[in-house]
Amino acid sequence: MISDKTELYRQCFVPDKATAEFIATHRNYDVRMLAFKRADGVDMPLALEQIAGYQKARRKLPQWSGVEGMLYPPSLSMEQCSSEQTALYKVSLLASCSASSAICSDSFAGGSCHPAACSGSFADLTGGFGVDFSYLAARFAKATYIERNPKLCAIARHNFALLGLTHAEVVCGDSVECLRNLAPVDVIYLDPARRDANGGRTFAIADCTPDAVALLPLLLEKAETVMIKLSPMLDWHKAVADFRGHVAEVHIVAVDNECKELLLILRRDTTECPKVVCVNNGSVFSPTPYIYIIRCNVPSVDFSQLYGFLLVPNAAIMKAGCFAQVAEAFSVAQISDNSHLFVADAPMEDFPGSTYRIDTVTTMNKKGLKAAIGGIKKANIAVRNFPLTVAELRKRLKINDGGNIFIFATTLCDGSHVLIVCSPL
Repeated sequence: MISDKTELYRQCFVPDKATAEFIATHRNYDVRMLAFKRADGVDMPLALEQIAGYQKARRKLPQWSGVEGMLYPPSLSMEQCSSEQTALYKVSLLASCSASSAICSDSFAGGSCHPAACSGSFADLTGGFGVDFSYLAARFAKATYIERNPKLCAIARHNFALLGLTHAEVVCGDSVECLRNLAPVDVIYLDPARRDANGGRTFAIADCTPDAVALLPLLLEKAETVMIKLSPMLDWHKAVADFRGHVAEVHIVAVDNECKELLLILRRDTTECPKVVCVNNGSVFSPTPYIYIIRCNVPSVDFSQLYGFLLVPNAAIMKAGCFAQVAEAFSVAQISDNSHLFVADAPMEDFPGSTYRIDTVTTMNKKGLKAAIGGIKKANIAVRNFPLTVAELRKRLKINDGGNIFIFATTLCDGSHVLIVCSPL
């Protein structure tokens, strides 16, 4: 285990004075251009790694990037780590994760948490760069970070000290072996690695490291509550089935309308169907019960009813497939079973997605197209349940990308193909 600053310097984790000054002076420069630059006494590979890490953190981890002296890992770890926004969302789940663990009343701001005022215990089996751990650990009196990569452990120990997480224990070792020797805690968190031995991406739970399904009995023996972060590409219905009735909550997390994470909350004693939550930025929609999501169909509309406003669900709703619940909750109708687009008489501020004003609707016949889009030179085009791709449709319509016009190409319940021309509110 790497435990002191001398070892950090020896393994080139911490910049020396000349390199640190170069990083401070050039941290907002284009890394690609800096790669051609030479500077006496500067460890350029380390400088470039730290500058690239800072620039990514400035967008992804604004609180961290504001803390002087933070160390950043290689690019792959920066890409795989959670964003500040998704880490804070995990913290918001702690109140429902464990009745025995109190949430610290202090907000995380570079070390403002006082563990002595907190209670409960927490362990992260797949620490990585330590973003999720740092936010979650600040809410517990005892927190254990486990990671098998010595360099990441060294970086984590250095950064945790800067963040004021003096109560954090850093353990360098295999997650499964450490889990076997772990004293019981209130909450366990893990984000299984989604890459195989050759670096290729994997999505199935069993193909990730560690295999959370295989570890399920041991996980629930060590903690009453387990939070697992999975790939957003994963079929969440199958994930629920894989964990054999222990999933209490499913959280589909999107940022800026892009699915980022699938979070499962597992508990020892769960008899009810899991709660499903769709979140995109600050918008939260919870379609329940779970069985209803699978079995219900949504009433469709015909061509004559395409007027008013078009409602486009966000990425989390699309991933959940909870279209019947959306229709019922907002009293809106879907265009067809497979379009996943809704129409309404009036805009809805709290709708979990985007709203557009419908300007005109046309079929694909030449006369209708000419009347509806004849004067349009630029538009944003999207297809839903439509026989052409965006590129193919754009070529046929001879319309360039961009502008303030939105065209949604879809198929109605009677099989007819239509273009819905809209403008943003």
